[in-house]
Amino acid sequence: MTRFDADYYRRHYEDPKTRVADQKTIARLGGFVCAYLRYLQVPVDTVLDLGCGVGLWKGVVERYFPEVSYHGVEISDAACERYGWEKGSVVDYVPMEPADFVICQGVLQYLEDAEAERAMANLVEVTEQVLFLEALTKSDWEENVSQELTDGAVHLRSGDWYRKRLHPAFIACGGGVFVKRDADIVLYELERA
Repeated sequence: MTRFDADYYRRHYEDPKTRVADQKTIARLGGFVCAYLRYLQVPVDTVLDLGCGVGLWKGVVERYFPEVSYHGVEISDAACERYGWEKGSVVDYVPMEPADFVICQGVLQYLEDAEAERAMANLVEVTEQVLFLEALTKSDWEENVSQELTDGAVHLRSGDWYRKRLHPAFIACGGGVFVKRDADIVLYELERA
């Protein structure tokens, strides 16, 4: 049995008693992120969702950016077969062109440190303008999540571990949104976290 088999998706995404995310929660989160990108006047033509799972972000992104080209990438054979995603990993996936908006939610905590380092470097390469990043941290595990529902068989790092690796290429805007430093996006001083 592989870690991200059909049972994993059934438990964490389909079963109402054990799921950690559903369309309603991602609609709220994705609505915030996409509305913020529209506020910043980020032209979003391409979206790359690395570790897209069951594809909860797809519909949200398409509602806010109707002409968008959404591309889901997933390491799970089960998810790729069921949902039609491209097989790949955040560690080394190389798109034809960097995407305007890259989503990487709940993926990096599954990687050992060396792989996570490579994934962080790859996120810089695949992102043209904006990255949404969410990773379970040690503090989140101890203070913010339901340990009964959340998969705890992960590598828990500090938020600073991630911020340190993002800082050279990205400006933190809060809410998991990171704007590429070389993107032509105006951020007022207090919009920066």
